[in-house]
Amino acid sequence: MTPETVQKPSVLFVCVHNAGRSQMAAAFLATLSKGAIEVRSAGSQPADKINPSAVEAMAEVGIDMSSEIPKVLTTEAVKESDVVITMGCGDECPYFPGKRYEDWVLEDPAGKGVESVRPIRDEIKARIQTLIESLTPASR
Repeated sequence: MTPETVQKPSVLFVCVHNAGRSQMAAAFLATLSKGAIEVRSAGSQPADKINPSAVEAMAEVGIDMSSEIPKVLTTEAVKESDVVITMGCGDECPYFPGKRYEDWVLEDPAGKGVESVRPIRDEIKARIQTLIESLTPASR
């Protein structure tokens, strides 16, 4: 197989509002994987806008999330993803056999100031680095 025919792994991050945790995770994965992994995020009940404290916390580490918009979780997004990472959406996340599922227990940044969001951001970054190592042969 040539590198062009190798399909990129795809990851879907799901939380309730798709305004904080899942958006930070998607932004970290897109940035740190340098395009080697396809990234999606969605929410079971999307918010109207991204959490401003999450946007500020990510800006502090050089990642701009200010133009992101919360998206609704669709069955298609789950079907098209190899890995589905849930963050507190419970039974509202659809399940399909053959997918790799992980449930990341992370504090919800909703309603918190940037000081409280920073540790959540840092934990997400550490988990993303481990995820990249598990999905990309070049990093092994």
